[in-house]
Amino acid sequence: MTMDFDPGLLRAFVAVKEAGGFTRAGERLNLTQSAISHQIRRLEEKVGRHLLHRTTRRLTLTEDGEEFLRHAAQILSSLEALAQRFQPSPVTGVVRFGVPESFMGDRLPPLLCQFARAFPSVRLDVSVTTYLDLRAMIEADELDLAVVLATPDKKEELVLRRTQFVWIAAETFEAQSGSLPLALAPAHCVNRQVGLRALAETSVEWHVVFTSPSQQGLRAAVLAGLGITILTREDLEPGMKIVDGQYGLPPLSKVDFALVWGQNGQTLAAREFAQMILNMPQTASSPILSSKTGLRTNTKGSPQKRGGLPVRV
Repeated sequence: MTMDFDPGLLRAFVAVKEAGGFTRAGERLNLTQSAISHQIRRLEEKVGRHLLHRTTRRLTLTEDGEEFLRHAAQILSSLEALAQRFQPSPVTGVVRFGVPESFMGDRLPPLLCQFARAFPSVRLDVSVTTYLDLRAMIEADELDLAVVLATPDKKEELVLRRTQFVWIAAETFEAQSGSLPLALAPAHCVNRQVGLRALAETSVEWHVVFTSPSQQGLRAAVLAGLGITILTREDLEPGMKIVDGQYGLPPLSKVDFALVWGQNGQTLAAREFAQMILNMPQTASSPILSSKTGLRTNTKGSPQKRGGLPVRV
């Protein structure tokens, strides 16, 4: 025969054990002592066993009570999780998010799925493109928030992590005499601008042999041995090697990935999405930088803020 337990009776039983008595349990549940006593009696009648051992001085659980308590706590925890999962969310609307493909890699799709499950009434509109395109879209208010490369002249930025640009080539790459072949992003991309500024301070001869706005395109060109490219250290893949200092190549600068907001981007839905980005587990090679911030974080420390980003949570 199936036993259906009233969650109210289970809560009364757990409260009695945790509070140490009927009176305190009643205070916790906003019930009278007699009401708690009645609920415990109903529960014991339902189970057909004594769950509590009562004396004039103390109240303890019987052996059956100990076992029942464990199951009751699990049931109440599951009910709470179920209620939270399907409770209607006040968060609605659209989140327009921009991100460069190199920032989150294969962690982006799971993040989007996690947010969609948590906030089913919110529609995501995600743009994956170059850093400077994302800057322009933010300034045109075409995005609510975006991850971009932080630059010194931009102060209202929440720094997520710091990385290093490096020169990368195939493990089998061997430069021929003469001009050095480069595989680069288009002229407006930060990777290319950083590299060419550094090269301008040297006597290295170079030419562009391959151009692509796509990180995958640049990786394919490098692995094919067409030339050397500029990527972040985290973008290094099997079959590639860092060639900083070789062939006369100069060191490249560090760069910050930052979260920036559109003019009207700080909606409740967008802030919840930003919070989820900050709470993502970080890899050892790309930890979140530590500083005080207006956003909560599940990691030790929190993202570094430039100039006090006005995030309202």
